[in-house]
Amino acid sequence: MLVDKSVKDYVLQVASKEPTPGGGSVAALAGSLGSALTAMVGNLTIGRKIYEELDDDVKKLMDENFEELQKSLEKLNHIVDEDTKAFDGVMEAFKLPKNTEEEKKKRTAAIQEGYKVALEVPLRCAEECFRVLELQKVFADHGNVNAITDVGVGALLAATGLEGALLNVKINLLSIKDEDYRNKMEQKVNRLLEEGTQLKEDLLKTVYARLV
Repeated sequence: MLVDKSVKDYVLQVASKEPTPGGGSVAALAGSLGSALTAMVGNLTIGRKIYEELDDDVKKLMDENFEELQKSLEKLNHIVDEDTKAFDGVMEAFKLPKNTEEEKKKRTAAIQEGYKVALEVPLRCAEECFRVLELQKVFADHGNVNAITDVGVGALLAATGLEGALLNVKINLLSIKDEDYRNKMEQKVNRLLEEGTQLKEDLLKTVYARLV
């Protein structure tokens, strides 16, 4: 399991001549780290004097978001490994026989289905990173100010995970012939990127404001 490796070993494996782990795995790790940093801010806030001074509804939201961050962290850690297997179906489909017209049709259909499956993993990664960006707001607004830069770095990492994952979605979409499916997915990609970028910018604006 990649997530069980030391940081040094993982980095060296990324740098090797092997094609995996690649950008998709690294994007998931970036999102996981963004979630982890924000959870750290939660640990440095919840239960402390600054937390007790917050309104009850804010404390409730922070508690809920803190729990959700743990879930996002685990999901993204899983994708760190899962992404390396996402393209396997496509590669297997390319190995199918193509001697007859029937075989060619089956092979083409399998390749197309493989590309759709392959983009599902980075899409889930992007959606989870988007979720992390949503969860970070209460920590940017009310988290321990001594750790506010950690919220900022967490937002940058989550946004990197989001956009990095979407790049992998887009490259798979280039090979899909189903125009309706492709258009639908491109709309989703554009929405996630646009709204995710806005979330990141809003978070950083809050972080910088609290640094004054």
